[in-house]
Amino acid sequence: MSTFQQPDPQDRPARLTVGVVGAGRVGPALAASLQLAGHRPVAVSGVSDASRRRAAQLLPDVPVVPPAEVMERADLVLLTVPDDTLPGLVEGLAETGAVRPGQLLVHTSGRYGTKVLDPALRVGALPLALHPAMTFTGTPVDVQRLAGCSFGVTAPEELRLAAEALVIEMGGEPEWIAEEMRPLYHAALALGANHLVTLVAQSMELLRASGVDAPDRMLGPLLGAALDNALRSGDAALTGPVARGDAGTVAAHVEQLRKHAPQAVAGYLAMARATADRALAHGLLKPEFAEDLLGVLADGTDRTPGDGTDGTEGDAR
Repeated sequence: MSTFQQPDPQDRPARLTVGVVGAGRVGPALAASLQLAGHRPVAVSGVSDASRRRAAQLLPDVPVVPPAEVMERADLVLLTVPDDTLPGLVEGLAETGAVRPGQLLVHTSGRYGTKVLDPALRVGALPLALHPAMTFTGTPVDVQRLAGCSFGVTAPEELRLAAEALVIEMGGEPEWIAEEMRPLYHAALALGANHLVTLVAQSMELLRASGVDAPDRMLGPLLGAALDNALRSGDAALTGPVARGDAGTVAAHVEQLRKHAPQAVAGYLAMARATADRALAHGLLKPEFAEDLLGVLADGTDRTPGDGTDGTEGDAR
């Protein structure tokens, strides 16, 4: 029987020194993942106490230094700062001479491609846009979640192989996004992930208000099944009173929301209209039920719809 063992990452020679500018939730996790692949984190910058704690937890013994010193020490620099901060940061680093020719400069913004790195490109940097399509907690669990995570990748053709290699080393799957499509790509992810958190949080608040002691336990199986069905079947997975055309039920929902959670009414109506449009387009919402439903959604009142749409039938999904 073979006695060969996979070498420990600590025993492999480091191929790149890695620096992180912006120790938010993303940068330390990516650097820790690259460390597992044999690279060597050497410096991280962070201002807040929370940033310093994250760096200490995910990158122990890696010094926290100013951004210019991170740039000086690292072959590969992760720029993991908020989207609106990124252009100014890149310009400042380039203008002050912090960027070295041949240095790999990687940002993780979903909104931008590599054009935002042009000031650094002009002084010889190698630009990559690697956006992990995942939400981060700022804890070690993020490193594990990178396994199988898709990355939205934009890079010059000559750096395509380098971009793919870095993503694969972090356990991810590269998805190529054209420069001009980055904002649309990012909007799609925000629509799905960020708004999902808002919807789930609102749903849990309403369940608590209705007397449910453990809304998370109630919602977990329901939302897990809905997500799985949606990923498998798309619009065919639509269920519930809007897709069925139960205008009376929807009107009752709006009435109760106005009474108990008026701040949720606008969101409910907006999502219900979008759901009705998709259900109509895919033949799930019958046209004979659509008129009363769309009337309720148009004016948001608790008016009683016509016969046959009083919402007394059907499931509660």
